[in-house]
Amino acid sequence: MKRLCVYCGSGSGLDPRFLDAARTLGRTMAEARIGLVYGGGGNGMMGTVAQTVIDHGGHVTGIIPASLLQIENALETISERYVTSGFHERKMLMFNLSDGFVALPGGVGTLEELVEQLTWTQLGHHDRPVFIVNTAGYWDLLLAMFDRMREQLFIRPGLDTRYIVVEKAEDVVPFFLKHRPSKKAPAPTLIRA
Repeated sequence: MKRLCVYCGSGSGLDPRFLDAARTLGRTMAEARIGLVYGGGGNGMMGTVAQTVIDHGGHVTGIIPASLLQIENALETISERYVTSGFHERKMLMFNLSDGFVALPGGVGTLEELVEQLTWTQLGHHDRPVFIVNTAGYWDLLLAMFDRMREQLFIRPGLDTRYIVVEKAEDVVPFFLKHRPSKKAPAPTLIRA
């Protein structure tokens, strides 16, 4: 089974189109038999995308640090749950279980997870697709910042970030199903002292 890792907020945001995008993505993933890997919480965007996948018969893998089990209101109805010792282990496991990555609207945590995947594609650690779902122009300022980084050569030719911007959540699955990695790059590893 193919799996998409979805990064998104534990809040819902103010614009109702954000939750609509989470529901649409969850439904289209389940209908295409694409499993969800996500942060394990039951609140906001995170809980909405997971519950929608479940409601449409899909497979959901939640990965949550022990410290967030109560705070994030972990969903009990998911297919499988991993409880990690911390955030670094959580992100590595999410990476290892996923065939692609999607950023829906979210906060600083979502931004950090997205930028980490963009850095790893830039450095050649993987060739998995990274989608930015720009619902209601949510990511416009970030995309403009990436353009500014290119203009100022902080993102240099030959070391560009690779991502796919879609305006509608329903466009993620068709692009994902067409993607064929050009190479099998080694995954970053988590080293414990």
